[in-house]
This record gives sequence, C-alpha cells and structure tokens, in this order.
Amino acid sequence: MRWRRTESSHYERRGGGGMAGLGLPITAGGGVLGLLVVLAVALLGGGGGGGGGFGDLLENGAQAPGPETEEDQFVEFLTDDIQGQWADMFAARGQNYSYATVNSFDGQVSTGCGAASAATGPFYCPVDSQVYLDLGFFDELSTRFDAPGDFAQAYVVAHEIGHHIQNLDGTSAEVRSREQAARSEAEANEWSVRLELQADCYAGVWANTVAQRSQQEGSDVALEDGDIQEGLAAAEAVGDDRLQEQAGVDVRPETWTHGSSEQRQRWFRTGYDSGDPNDCDTFSG
Repeated sequence: MRWRRTESSHYERRGGGGMAGLGLPITAGGGVLGLLVVLAVALLGGGGGGGGGFGDLLENGAQAPGPETEEDQFVEFLTDDIQGQWADMFAARGQNYSYATVNSFDGQVSTGCGAASAATGPFYCPVDSQVYLDLGFFDELSTRFDAPGDFAQAYVVAHEIGHHIQNLDGTSAEVRSREQAARSEAEANEWSVRLELQADCYAGVWANTVAQRSQQEGSDVALEDGDIQEGLAAAEAVGDDRLQEQAGVDVRPETWTHGSSEQRQRWFRTGYDSGDPNDCDTFSG
C-alpha cells in the first residue's frame, strides 16, 4: 500500500502506564479476535463469554515499537484517512461525522471501558469513542497468525473504526439490547457475529475508496499488488473456526462471536466490491 505521511489531531501515542489490577472488562464494541477470551474461559472449564477485545493475544510480553516508527506513522495516517472517507459518506447523506480518537500504547492503558493491557489487543470502546491498540500486535498478526503486510494492519484499524460507525448510527446499542434479551448464549453470540461481520464489511468499503483514489493523480494513498489479498488473509486468520482449530478445541459455531474465516472474508469482499455501506446489512436473513 502506497501512502503519504500525515499528522492527525485524532491520533494519540501513549506511553506505558502503571495501572494495576487489570480485569480486562472490555466488552461492548468488539475487536477482531474477541473469541480468544471465550476460548480461554472454555479451556479453564468455564462457560462461554461474550468478550469484546482481542483476548490474550500477545505472547512473551511483546511491546509496541517506540514512537516515530513507520508502523506508528502508518496508524496515524490511517486514523484520518479512514475517517475522512467516512466523514464524506456521512456528509453525502446530510449527516455530521464525529471523529474517534485512535490511541496506540505500550504496556497498559486506562479506557472508558476499563483497564487494558498490551495482551488485550486492538479494540474499540464505545463509552469514550476511542480505538486502542498496542502496535506489538502487528508482529503477532504477521508471525503467529500468518497475516503479514501493511494492508493486513490497515484491515485491523478499519475494522475497529467500523465499530465506531456502528456506535454513531445506533447499531451497537441495538445489538447490545438484543444480546441482553437473547434466550440463550448461542442467540446472543449470533448478534455479536453479525455486528463483527458488518465491521468487516465496513473495512472493505474503505478499501474500495483506496482503490478509487489509486487512479487519481497526486493521491495520498494507493493500492499495490497483493494488498487486497493481505486484507483477506487477515480476515481469514481471525475467523473463529480457525482460532478454535489453532487452540486445539472443537469447532463449535454456536460459540462464535466474530464469524468464520469464510464469513469474514466474504463480508470484507462484499464491502470492497460494492463500496456502498448499505450493502453491509449483515442483520437480514
């Protein structure tokens, strides 16, 4: 992916914190890999849970790169590029867009949804309308999950900002209400899956705008060969079925909270092929 460095007032680089007692109460809003929270509970003999963060993803205490690294600059660029496109789409339908803040941090961080550590992985908190990620996760995405490349990273950020869109338009609140009213854990999980797949589709919608701008002279961003394949590989890597297989447990669709590899790829591709958020209706049918 070709991009030009920009500075964003909606991006914040936080240092390591001295927080204690991390209970990881990250629930609403979701991340890409929240299933791992469920797997951790299941493997310890508990019931399933509806965690929303990335779960315990970072191994060996991996730390994010320091400030002013290329990854740091890339996420800062993505913060405004992705949201700038959504602001344009909101304006086209007569609505104002409120920007989310994207925070990268080392170690630990305090959020509106509670305390989090590097092990939580990227997530969106609807309480404070902010995205949080430890950039060390991108190393895990490349090595542990076999999804390297800058567009794989862009997919993660675009997915989390997709949750911000859902928060702005009321979808997240509606899904939380449906989850609470669900008659079973499996039914609640299905609502979570539909929410996550829509965020994948929204990531694809942004990717479509990159493809369109690739044809414009002087554009700040452009696709390169293999970029969409990197995004699809990332979507495949974080499918619930693949994560269950990697964890050595039975593949059980009723426990999924984010969707299968096939579903995640299909909805990302739907958004990319269409470029229309209206085609990201994962709640019908």
